[in-house]
Amino acid sequence: MALVAHYDLELHQMDVKTAFLNGDIDETIYMVQPENFVSEDSKNMVCKLTKSIYGLKQASRQWYFKFHQIIVSYGFEANLMDECVYHKFSGSKYIFLVLYVDDILLATNDISILHDTKRFLSKHFEMKDLGDASFVLGIQIHRDRSRGILGLSQRTYIDKVLQRYGMQNSKPGDTPVAKGDKFSLNQCPKNSLESQEMQKIPYASAVGSLMYAQVCTRPDIAYIVGMLGRYLSNPGIDHWRAAKRVMRYLQRTKEYMLTYRRLDQLELIGYSDSDFAGCQDSRRSTSGYIYLLAGGAISWRSAKQTLVTSSTMETEFVACYEASNQGIWLRNFVTGLRVLDGIERPLKIFCDNKSAVLYSNNNRSSTKSKYIDIKFLVVKEKVQTGQISIEHIGTNSMIADPLTKGLPPKVFHEHTAHMGVVSFEDIQI
Repeated sequence: MALVAHYDLELHQMDVKTAFLNGDIDETIYMVQPENFVSEDSKNMVCKLTKSIYGLKQASRQWYFKFHQIIVSYGFEANLMDECVYHKFSGSKYIFLVLYVDDILLATNDISILHDTKRFLSKHFEMKDLGDASFVLGIQIHRDRSRGILGLSQRTYIDKVLQRYGMQNSKPGDTPVAKGDKFSLNQCPKNSLESQEMQKIPYASAVGSLMYAQVCTRPDIAYIVGMLGRYLSNPGIDHWRAAKRVMRYLQRTKEYMLTYRRLDQLELIGYSDSDFAGCQDSRRSTSGYIYLLAGGAISWRSAKQTLVTSSTMETEFVACYEASNQGIWLRNFVTGLRVLDGIERPLKIFCDNKSAVLYSNNNRSSTKSKYIDIKFLVVKEKVQTGQISIEHIGTNSMIADPLTKGLPPKVFHEHTAHMGVVSFEDIQI
């Protein structure tokens, strides 16, 4: 979507009808005769499948194999980093195809190659042409092509979530989590009475609903949703109150979109951050990273680290390791699209800890750093080979800060805006 906004590409949507029925099967599979279709002459016989059908464990895989075989025969190539993303080039013309089960998005800089691809797909599959893409996987797509802006909104989905949990008339909240809020196992039910009360509350369902919004378009709630997910097995009333606070925040910001815009220079940039020993139960830290392209977030994560660290430098260095792994994957993915210039330059990852930046960029060791696990030292190798560049940035400019802790409202809103999560009207060109 970031590339669609920047290059002002045509964006269309198609749907494959009964997609799983197109797959071929390699195994010998039998099934009982369908209800109301039993043959009177052969009641004791079974049906031998010649094609894939819905309900088979391998149905989705066989559908993908069939689609891949057909689309490759038309000159498309699969992206090595994500084989559900295809591209085709013909001189200066190009088209991208994204497949998600039976939903297809087509993005191109030439309308003729778009129509040719649609005709080819319709020749081999029963297709439904939905025209300009406007609603995909519960996400609304808003475009202002004159300003070079594209926004992804989950307003409809958020309204349904608020309605489902009785929060549609709740007082709007300023932030999803307050600065200094702590969560721990001590807040879990301590007796059977408290456990019975919590069983009446749809906590796991609510967190799962928030998770879908967070994964798709709302990096601003990634930290708190990840935190609440740690207590799914035995949540307490404090955890439920925190979940409702997130819903109140979404009530205020449901008009917000994840936005991308046309820029003078298109560059992939990452930000890496962490707290220190923020988990009250294990004293592990929380890492967060976010990658921006075309003025908006394209990848983000907030997660508890897998080890206990002994210093802020070590914590931030581990966070850089996790961010760099995703960054290399993203760079390889974008390289495979063959449309972004300058990708051969080292990928910039900003960190606000000077010690971690210094340690990443030199071969020196110290007493404090000798305890760092060998696998994390791959960051230094990536820096030395020119794959990434770890650079220092001030804490006030660290966009990944909301992914690791609660922040004051003013600071939180500034970082959220820099992520590209704003209302459509507030976008500055």
